[in-house]
Amino acid sequence: MPKLLRRLGAACALCVVVCAGPALAQPYPNKPIRLIIGYTPAGAADTIARIVGDAMAKELGQPVLVDNKPGAGSTLGSSLLAQAAPDGYTLGLATGTLYGIDQHLYKVKYTPATFTPITRFTVSPLILAVNKDLGAAGVPELIAKAKAAPGKLNYSSSGIGGSPHIAGLSFERAVGARMAHIPYKGGAPALQAVAAGDVQLSFGTASSVLPLGQQGAVKMLGVTTPQRSEVAPELPTLSEAGLPGFDFTFWFGLFGPAGLPKDVSDRLFAAAGKALADPQVRARLLATGNEAAPSRSPVEFNAWATANGRDALDRIVQAGVKVD
Repeated sequence: MPKLLRRLGAACALCVVVCAGPALAQPYPNKPIRLIIGYTPAGAADTIARIVGDAMAKELGQPVLVDNKPGAGSTLGSSLLAQAAPDGYTLGLATGTLYGIDQHLYKVKYTPATFTPITRFTVSPLILAVNKDLGAAGVPELIAKAKAAPGKLNYSSSGIGGSPHIAGLSFERAVGARMAHIPYKGGAPALQAVAAGDVQLSFGTASSVLPLGQQGAVKMLGVTTPQRSEVAPELPTLSEAGLPGFDFTFWFGLFGPAGLPKDVSDRLFAAAGKALADPQVRARLLATGNEAAPSRSPVEFNAWATANGRDALDRIVQAGVKVD
């Protein structure tokens, strides 16, 4: 009899565990979320991540902790995301370099299929800034100088393969004249070089350019987006200013590792959408030079980002850009 009772007791205990399983399971998320940023603190990506991450945390009921992992053109952070478990507790903020440029310039093991695209966070223009003593009052004068002395004008960027570099390549192709690319370790020093006269021009983020432009340290000629931007509404587009059809949009989006469950992806997409619709969040982003621009769906985001990334890769390949 004791043996039978022990067996019955064990069976009942097992039943309790099995039956209690669904009740014990907690909905996602039930612990803090890590958001990897492949860039240094206080830069554009870091600022966007913290503003939107804090707003998403309120929607999700869990902290979103920014983890800066700069290095190798942001590929260190992307590589860490690629290796993460697809459980929704490790995410990453990235841009179009995931869609070809990283693979072309660096020895990375990931491809676009290694990630789950969730939604776009922001779009923003780059601002074309020139040295105030260059003698270029507008884009037509700059174009004339570039064509008159091919390869003589120097433009700075925040690094090889980054968005300011690609914008410079786009400008070269639109103008039909080559310039010399001088990479710096970050957007701030790249713009300081323009102010100092070490280089003649640069395409920089609003956060890097506007303070110098407003002080008169550099001259701002226009924005790279196809329409005027709320970030700097007084500046014309380059298309208006002398380069019809010019279009280069700087953006960041939210990604997870491949295999992220659809319910988790949908939860994150909804939380990001609510965060980016908040007027206070939108105002804070705009104050840093970025416009909230959530995607209509993860599928739409992936299609848009793929096209954007391939276009940027084409510019890099055609220019023969390599990392030594």
